[in-house]
Amino acid sequence: MKPVLDTDYLLDTLKTLLGIHSPTGYTDPIVRVVCGLLDELGVAYELTRRGAIRATIPGRQKGPERAVVTHLDTLGGMVKQLKENGRLAMVPVGTWSSRFAEGARVSIFTDKRIFRGQVLPLKASGHTYNDDIDTQPISWENVEVRVDERVSSQRALEMLGISIGDFIGFDAAVEMFPNGFINARHLDNKAGVAAMLAATKYIRDTGLELPVDLHLLFTISEEVGSGASAVLHGDVAEMITIDNGTTAPGQASSEFGVTIAMADSTGPFDYHLTHHLLNLCATKGIPCSRDIFRYYRCDSASAVEAGNDIRTALITFGVDGSHGYERTNLDSLLCVAWLMLAYAEQTPLYEQQETLGSIESFPATRDTDVKGTKVVPPEPIPQTPLGPVPEQELSPDDRQG
Repeated sequence: MKPVLDTDYLLDTLKTLLGIHSPTGYTDPIVRVVCGLLDELGVAYELTRRGAIRATIPGRQKGPERAVVTHLDTLGGMVKQLKENGRLAMVPVGTWSSRFAEGARVSIFTDKRIFRGQVLPLKASGHTYNDDIDTQPISWENVEVRVDERVSSQRALEMLGISIGDFIGFDAAVEMFPNGFINARHLDNKAGVAAMLAATKYIRDTGLELPVDLHLLFTISEEVGSGASAVLHGDVAEMITIDNGTTAPGQASSEFGVTIAMADSTGPFDYHLTHHLLNLCATKGIPCSRDIFRYYRCDSASAVEAGNDIRTALITFGVDGSHGYERTNLDSLLCVAWLMLAYAEQTPLYEQQETLGSIESFPATRDTDVKGTKVVPPEPIPQTPLGPVPEQELSPDDRQG
């Protein structure tokens, strides 16, 4: 019987991750949990100074080296002000709209304690403000955190130990259904982490032998743009990013397969690596679509911008309502895991991937059949009439012809 991915492990891991607040800047708790999961799988790892994880699954040979990267950090908030009414003004961590913060249950992480609360618009009661609740602007200046303590002043908040700069984590509110749908905040990118770990478990359970070392990277600051800028091994030649793909009108991403991004807001992904993944989907029968994300940035961009000379590609699971009330489907996560496994089983895209090489080792792409430079002829080219020309419009020479 053909081995299968451990679906229960994937879902249980996802539920565990979604139960841990990890806004960018407050990721130590989830880093510890993921390190524990890697320990259970018998995968060796090391940590960067700030806590990004670099794990390695050994292959038959060390290089050319390659990596798969995903991120542990999520959207969140920070305390901006302790207000005179005993509530908290906040600023976002990451890029997202306050309309998706309204109503959320949150945790406030102080130096000594964790408090619970809820995000509300400034005018939250129709019995008090009538129609004004429908006309107040949508912005972070128009929401506040109601702390579930007996506080009604700035001084009372200070006595609790709440301070400006305390992190605010938003509850995931996860629901999973028999039809495969998963609803939760922070599927971006805890669902990607769960898919990567499920693929890793498959490798360990089956004893799958990889041709070269595969590095698993877990970054902690993707949502603020720095992501994989300082976590790569120096000899990595190609890197696959796992993240969410946006399903919406005008987009081609799917909640039921893997979507390969051809480009995002930072530009096209590597032609050769991207098409290698498309070919793997075709040969392995993995449901696949292509998409371009106009307002999107992932770990690949930060890695290249940091000066790493690597080929990068992005594979995604479809998410409806990204950076808001998110939804995906188990089928999409499984397809991402299968594609990661298909990629890991193959030999590297190009055997010769030194930092500097010759033109002989450089890959070729198709060119057009346009050769040389167009030269404008010295005389105008006679134009053929599109239809019958009335006789009075013909020249004497034309009539004779």
